Amino acid sequence: MEVPLLRDIIIICGLALGVIFVCYRFKVPDTVGFLLTGILVGPHSLGLIKHVSEVEQLAEIGVVCLLFTIGLEFSLSNLLNIKRLVLLGGAIQVCLSVLGGALLATIIGMGTNQSIFFGFLLSLSSTAIVLKILQQRAETASPHGKLIVGILIFQDIIVVAMMLSAPFLAGKNLSFGPALVDLALKGIAISLIVFVSVKWFAPKFLFRIADIRSQQLFVLGIVLIGLGATWLTSALGLSMGLGAFIAGLIVSESEFGERALGNILPFRDLFTSFFFVSIGMLLDLRFVFANIPGLSVAIIIVIILKFLASGISAITLGFPFRTAILTSIALCQVGEFSFVLSEAGSRLGLIDHQTYQLFLGLSIVTMILTPMLMQSGNRIARFAQALPVPRFLLKGSPRIRERQEIPKAHNHIIIVGYGIGGRNLNRAATKANIPTVIIELNPRTVHDERVKGAPIFYGDATTGPVLRRSGITKARVLVIMISDPGATRRIIEISRRINPALHIVARTRFMSEIDVLSNLGANEVVTEEYEASIEILVLVLRKYLTPRDEIEKFVTQVRSNHYRMFRSFSEQPSKIPDIVSYFSEIEISSLRASPKSTMVGKSIKDLQIRKKFEVTVLAIQRGSILIANPTPDEELMENDILYILGKPEKVGILASILNSS
Repeated sequence: MEVPLLRDIIIICGLALGVIFVCYRFKVPDTVGFLLTGILVGPHSLGLIKHVSEVEQLAEIGVVCLLFTIGLEFSLSNLLNIKRLVLLGGAIQVCLSVLGGALLATIIGMGTNQSIFFGFLLSLSSTAIVLKILQQRAETASPHGKLIVGILIFQDIIVVAMMLSAPFLAGKNLSFGPALVDLALKGIAISLIVFVSVKWFAPKFLFRIADIRSQQLFVLGIVLIGLGATWLTSALGLSMGLGAFIAGLIVSESEFGERALGNILPFRDLFTSFFFVSIGMLLDLRFVFANIPGLSVAIIIVIILKFLASGISAITLGFPFRTAILTSIALCQVGEFSFVLSEAGSRLGLIDHQTYQLFLGLSIVTMILTPMLMQSGNRIARFAQALPVPRFLLKGSPRIRERQEIPKAHNHIIIVGYGIGGRNLNRAATKANIPTVIIELNPRTVHDERVKGAPIFYGDATTGPVLRRSGITKARVLVIMISDPGATRRIIEISRRINPALHIVARTRFMSEIDVLSNLGANEVVTEEYEASIEILVLVLRKYLTPRDEIEKFVTQVRSNHYRMFRSFSEQPSKIPDIVSYFSEIEISSLRASPKSTMVGKSIKDLQIRKKFEVTVLAIQRGSILIANPTPDEELMENDILYILGKPEKVGILASILNSS
């Protein structure tokens, strides 16, 4: 018996594999591949999928999984670290985007409520696409990466309020007062449920399940919490997505949040793939081809609108021009939650079919363009910085800049970035009486550290004036400690041009950056993953008693050729002694001398322990006293603990004698 839906799923999976393989070759995110797959198999293109409604039901599960995992990743404690970026940066970006989108909708003839809803749709960006690109480029810890993540978190939360307000904008709740009271009561009820669940129910429930140590039972428990909260909010007349988010938040506040996230991620990846495929299937290519001029203009206007909204948000928070540009580029698309919101608006009559298709077209195209725009972000930022832009925009944070004094130094170290690595380097240099000057892009960090007396000032080190103010022409060493590959390249290039004699040390996360940064002028490139490998190797070799000079020789050899020994297996290996073959059968054991042992009262020399048993006494523990490397004349006493080096079978013979009377 043929199952039609199974046939459709096989077609989607098979075609998606091919499309995503091509996307992978061109370094395009998987999400874009799923959108393209949906466009190809949809009813408006090849028409391979016959049961669109059933695929859309799977897509709804994908939305629930996506919101559930966002709730799991949403930690109130972690949010406090970037609360200013989330609350202030996100609010400014969303409000400006909503106002701009509403104005645009009003110009094309929409009503007031419809225009506001259209602004809602345009204000949201793609968390799935942008975060994946930031992670691939190792930019989540960079200044623009933190700001982007903060704004995306705010958008993911505010979408819940937007969905709740959709019925009001549609005029479905004409008596505003009672409806508002009803909504407030539901909100209070949900808040109480969340509080009780976080405080008492979830921790005890999950602990009981985890204590049984059954993987299947744990997954079922997590699914039960997720579906239960989803059903509850749906029964109250609220969004299913809100319930999924609340469920994820409840689980995240327990000690089992990380484990739950690991179990749910495969389900999320599977069902969200159907979500993006279903979005592509909704696009009517005939409408797109018939309205290419108007759609193109709409795409350009939306990109400019969101670009300006994000840029103003970044500059308002005190970030320099380059950070504002990179943030704007990353957030200039329309995101996946806009599709969820648009479907609700379509059902409520807030947008008609033509507007819906226009929205689908511009949102899908902007999502597809995002990887290419972010790939060109550094070039675009460099071009923008060369324009006649006001100086206060280039430098950012005028409040800090006006009162800071640039440290005067000579023959000093310039440290770019004041994270953990920068702090440790500055502390070590201070103890060694080496002068330092620190350049930091986080205005709050600059303010706090200047109060403590640190030689730090605010600025964007990718610009020549900032580097000159740090005294780069008189500096001996420049150390770049930031997590932004593009900015690192730019800093090296400018610094080498200003001071050819400068010794430049750069940190990077990727092996592929070593040659690039070296060619730009870096004297030394420290790769995090290889430094960790070297440290682990040193610990292992010490465990196998490799001579210290051999270890140091090997480490020097690895670093001297920029880790090429690790990067290529064809390199001649270092001549480290084969310690494993020498000592694989030797171990250190501890033996206690029985009070009635015949060995008690005799010296190590008289017992001839090394000659008879072929073992060595390394130390003797006598009460609270440790006798290291005991002399041959040392006598054994009752209850002495002997630390013995030797083969297990020889140690066993000695142990039997020590315990015999």
